[in-house]
Amino acid sequence: MPNALSIARIAACPVLVALAAGNMETAFTWLLVPALLSDIADGLIARLLHLQSALGALLDSIADVLLLFTSFYGVWVFHPGIVADHWPAGLLLVGAWMAENVAALLRYGRLSSFHTLLSKVAGYLLGIFVGVLFVFGFQPWLLYLAVGVSVAGNLEELALLALLPEWRPDVRGLWWVLRERRAGQLP
Repeated sequence: MPNALSIARIAACPVLVALAAGNMETAFTWLLVPALLSDIADGLIARLLHLQSALGALLDSIADVLLLFTSFYGVWVFHPGIVADHWPAGLLLVGAWMAENVAALLRYGRLSSFHTLLSKVAGYLLGIFVGVLFVFGFQPWLLYLAVGVSVAGNLEELALLALLPEWRPDVRGLWWVLRERRAGQLP
């Protein structure tokens, strides 16, 4: 079930791109909001039903990345003034994300898929920002909160890349890894 939700999010992305390219904002919004909500649902279902897996973490990460960039494309198409007025925030967000993902690919040969608590909060905030933007309108404070938490999450994941000698999914966060290290559970 969680993997099916991730696959559905992946499949929704080309449709969302086509809707944005066709300038169909209402249809885009009606598909985008459930896709964003499914990101919350798949993680909850996986944890509650103990269905977490390496494949699920990978599918979730791929779906998150595709939906993030698809959402950005929709914002660019339907709200170009926001993009023009707040481009430094967007650049910081994408730059921090790219730095972490390039570092993960160099270190492990794959996306980190750490799913830290901070990165989950960041993802939820970005999803809330995008959903609120398309349903209710632009809220600058929500944009800057989402960007700030996202950058902090990427910085935490860069630190985790330096600390974890081998890849593993679903790392709770830097504090827990440092605690493992102090307890001698990590080299």
